[in-house]
Amino acid sequence: MTFGRSVKILKSVLQHPSADAVFDALGDGTRRAILERLTLGPASATALAQPLGVTVAAVLQHVRVLEEARLVTTSKEGRVRVCRLEQEGLGVARNWLDERRREQERRLDRLAAVLGEAEEESGG
Repeated sequence: MTFGRSVKILKSVLQHPSADAVFDALGDGTRRAILERLTLGPASATALAQPLGVTVAAVLQHVRVLEEARLVTTSKEGRVRVCRLEQEGLGVARNWLDERRREQERRLDRLAAVLGEAEEESGG
Protein backbone atom coordinates (compact mmCIF):
# COMPACT_ATOMS: atom_id res chain seq x y z
CA MET A 1 0.00 0.00 0.00
CA THR A 2 1.33 3.43 -0.86
CA PHE A 3 1.73 6.10 1.78
CA GLY A 4 -0.84 8.30 0.01
CA ARG A 5 -3.41 5.52 0.00
CA SER A 6 -2.75 4.82 3.70
CA VAL A 7 -3.31 8.48 4.53
CA LYS A 8 -6.52 8.54 2.46
CA ILE A 9 -7.90 5.47 4.26
CA LEU A 10 -6.91 6.84 7.66
CA LYS A 11 -8.60 10.17 6.92
CA SER A 12 -11.79 8.45 5.78
CA VAL A 13 -11.94 6.37 8.97
CA LEU A 14 -11.23 9.36 11.21
CA GLN A 15 -13.71 11.58 9.41
CA HIS A 16 -16.61 9.17 9.80
CA PRO A 17 -18.50 10.63 12.73
CA SER A 18 -19.36 7.32 14.36
CA ALA A 19 -16.28 5.11 13.83
CA ASP A 20 -14.82 5.79 17.27
CA ALA A 21 -18.25 5.55 18.89
CA VAL A 22 -18.90 2.18 17.22
CA PHE A 23 -15.67 0.62 18.43
CA ASP A 24 -16.03 2.17 21.89
CA ALA A 25 -19.55 0.74 22.13
CA LEU A 26 -18.43 -2.70 20.94
CA GLY A 27 -15.64 -2.71 23.54
CA ASP A 28 -18.07 -3.39 26.38
CA GLY A 29 -19.33 -6.93 27.03
CA THR A 30 -22.73 -5.83 28.30
CA ARG A 31 -23.34 -3.79 25.17
CA ARG A 32 -22.26 -6.71 22.98
CA ALA A 33 -24.71 -8.92 24.91
CA ILE A 34 -27.49 -6.39 24.25
CA LEU A 35 -26.64 -6.41 20.53
CA GLU A 36 -26.63 -10.23 20.50
CA ARG A 37 -30.10 -10.27 22.04
CA LEU A 38 -31.35 -7.72 19.52
CA THR A 39 -30.29 -9.96 16.63
CA LEU A 40 -33.33 -12.03 17.61
CA GLY A 41 -35.63 -9.03 17.21
CA PRO A 42 -36.78 -5.89 19.02
CA ALA A 43 -36.88 -5.97 22.82
CA SER A 44 -37.89 -3.72 25.67
CA ALA A 45 -35.30 -2.36 28.08
CA THR A 46 -36.83 -4.59 30.77
CA ALA A 47 -36.44 -7.69 28.60
CA LEU A 48 -32.82 -6.74 27.89
CA ALA A 49 -32.06 -6.20 31.59
CA GLN A 50 -33.42 -9.52 32.91
CA PRO A 51 -30.86 -12.00 31.53
CA LEU A 52 -28.01 -9.57 32.21
CA GLY A 53 -28.86 -9.22 35.89
CA VAL A 54 -28.67 -5.43 35.74
CA THR A 55 -31.22 -2.70 36.33
CA VAL A 56 -33.31 -1.20 33.57
CA ALA A 57 -31.58 2.13 34.27
CA ALA A 58 -28.18 0.49 33.61
CA VAL A 59 -29.45 -1.03 30.36
CA LEU A 60 -30.77 2.34 29.26
CA GLN A 61 -27.33 3.88 29.84
CA HIS A 62 -25.78 1.17 27.64
CA VAL A 63 -28.53 1.63 25.05
CA ARG A 64 -27.78 5.36 24.94
CA VAL A 65 -24.14 4.59 24.04
CA LEU A 66 -25.32 2.11 21.40
CA GLU A 67 -27.70 4.71 19.97
CA GLU A 68 -24.92 7.30 19.71
CA ALA A 69 -22.88 4.73 17.78
CA ARG A 70 -25.88 4.07 15.51
CA LEU A 71 -25.91 0.42 16.54
CA VAL A 72 -29.39 0.59 18.09
CA THR A 73 -32.52 2.67 17.65
CA THR A 74 -35.23 3.05 20.26
CA SER A 75 -38.84 4.10 20.14
CA LYS A 76 -41.48 4.67 22.74
CA GLU A 77 -44.43 2.31 22.26
CA GLY A 78 -46.99 3.18 24.90
CA ARG A 79 -45.07 3.18 28.17
CA VAL A 80 -42.41 0.79 26.88
CA ARG A 81 -39.06 1.78 25.35
CA VAL A 82 -38.37 -0.71 22.52
CA CYS A 83 -34.84 -1.25 21.19
CA ARG A 84 -33.98 -2.41 17.68
CA LEU A 85 -30.72 -3.34 16.03
CA GLU A 86 -29.51 -0.73 13.53
CA GLN A 87 -27.27 -1.76 10.63
CA GLU A 88 -25.52 1.59 10.06
CA GLY A 89 -23.04 1.29 12.93
CA LEU A 90 -22.35 -2.35 12.15
CA GLY A 91 -21.55 -1.32 8.59
CA VAL A 92 -18.90 1.11 9.86
CA ALA A 93 -17.20 -1.68 11.81
CA ARG A 94 -17.56 -4.16 8.95
CA ASN A 95 -16.04 -1.75 6.42
CA TRP A 96 -13.09 -0.96 8.67
CA LEU A 97 -12.40 -4.63 9.38
CA ASP A 98 -12.82 -5.59 5.71
CA GLU A 99 -10.20 -3.02 4.70
CA ARG A 100 -7.76 -4.42 7.29
CA ARG A 101 -8.42 -7.94 5.97
CA ARG A 102 -7.88 -6.89 2.34
CA GLU A 103 -4.61 -5.20 3.22
CA GLN A 104 -3.36 -8.32 5.02
CA GLU A 105 -4.34 -10.46 2.03
CA ARG A 106 -2.42 -8.12 -0.30
CA ARG A 107 0.64 -8.41 1.94
CA LEU A 108 0.40 -12.19 2.00
CA ASP A 109 0.03 -12.27 -1.79
CA ARG A 110 3.18 -10.15 -2.14
CA LEU A 111 5.04 -12.43 0.29
CA ALA A 112 3.92 -15.51 -1.66
CA ALA A 113 5.15 -13.90 -4.88
CA VAL A 114 8.54 -13.10 -3.34
CA LEU A 115 8.87 -16.61 -1.91
CA GLY A 116 7.88 -18.08 -5.27
CA GLU A 117 10.55 -16.03 -7.02
CA ALA A 118 13.16 -17.08 -4.45
CA GLU A 119 12.23 -20.73 -4.94
CA GLU A 120 12.53 -20.41 -8.71
CA GLU A 121 15.95 -18.76 -8.38
CA SER A 122 17.20 -21.54 -6.13
CA GLY A 123 16.10 -24.12 -8.65
CA GLY A 124 13.28 -25.57 -6.53
